[in-house]
Amino acid sequence: MFRKIWDKIMNREVVSYLIFGVLTTLVNWIAYWSMVRAGIDYRTATAAAWVVSVLFAFVVNKIFVFQSYDLHLRVVKKEIVSFTACRAASGVMELVLMVIMVSWLNMDEYVSKVLVSVFVVIANYGFSKVFIFRKR
Repeated sequence: MFRKIWDKIMNREVVSYLIFGVLTTLVNWIAYWSMVRAGIDYRTATAAAWVVSVLFAFVVNKIFVFQSYDLHLRVVKKEIVSFTACRAASGVMELVLMVIMVSWLNMDEYVSKVLVSVFVVIANYGFSKVFIFRKR
């Protein structure tokens, strides 16, 4: 029974989302780390790293994860607007959680970044599956 549940959960889409989610997270972390090392405040670095990772994520999610190959302008526009809106929601969640953990709870900013990233990846999969790249 556990095997059936596991097989249902771990399908091609989920596995590829996890792989590209890790890559998107790495893009986010590298951008963030580079900016913090350059002396940019962690809040600004968080916001800028989000922008870079959203651009990367849209392309890989559309093509490789959800296999949305419709390139009609109307469809792409709708997807990119929905994707950006959902990522903005998770971006706000990320920023708020970073401020709470770093400024209020005095947690290490890198530990906070790792913990927040787990929540963001899960939220973004749900948004993408339900609102953006759903099968018609």
